[in-house]
Amino acid sequence: MEANKKPTKARSKGLSSGWIIVGCAIVAAVFFFGYCGHPMHMDERGIHPIDLFGTLYQGGVVIPCVLTLLFTVICLAVERFFALNRASGKGSIAKFVVAAKHKLEKGDIDGASKLCDEQKGSVANILKAGLVRYKDVETITDKNNAEKAEMIQKEIEEATTLELPYLEKNLNIIAAISSLGTLFGLFGTVVGMIKSFQAMGQDGAPDSTQLAIGISEALMNTAAGIGTGALAIIFYTYFTGRIASMTNAVDEIGFAIGQTYTEKHGGITK
Repeated sequence: MEANKKPTKARSKGLSSGWIIVGCAIVAAVFFFGYCGHPMHMDERGIHPIDLFGTLYQGGVVIPCVLTLLFTVICLAVERFFALNRASGKGSIAKFVVAAKHKLEKGDIDGASKLCDEQKGSVANILKAGLVRYKDVETITDKNNAEKAEMIQKEIEEATTLELPYLEKNLNIIAAISSLGTLFGLFGTVVGMIKSFQAMGQDGAPDSTQLAIGISEALMNTAAGIGTGALAIIFYTYFTGRIASMTNAVDEIGFAIGQTYTEKHGGITK
């Protein structure tokens, strides 16, 4: 059983989220200061932007922070997408569950185990662990059937506990960015409005250029922050939904294994 508790190849791979964030921060800084801040995106006087990138540059120094969060969400979402695809296995989980339950209803433990080898992925790994324990408990003579069924269920729960961290990896960061993106956007908005009021508070006529830049900075930060937060919420909801589907499949199969054992061994008598 120790082999089942070692990290799988898919689970042991993956770039640290810390390095991903650092890389995204570097890309965001280069993109903002190097590309968006290039004179080609501004008018001849270098004051008013002539395209979206110039407008983004006018968003001020908070924008690189928001861009870092945005790029991080996108990178982690791509990483989670492929990771959950690997965890799902080679085929549809729903079809795999139906096929596995059909094998279990017939008492074909070897057939169900073969399906796990073909399917692969987290759900198949958990079921395979339960099936291995199923065969082990059949050789135990000092426990009754209820205790044996409990041992099988405990093995499934332990296997699930080992798989869940891999499935949920980096989701806490995406969840945090859903709030941080909006907060950084709000901070940039406040900074932009402060500049606008400073332009209006000058002696004599207000500086219309600085007033426009301040308002532009405020609105750009608002848009970028809300967009980043919304994107993070969408990804987080999608991935948690997929994980919930997998855990539901595990619960369904775990119940089927326990039911198969009790039916095959005549209830809970010794």
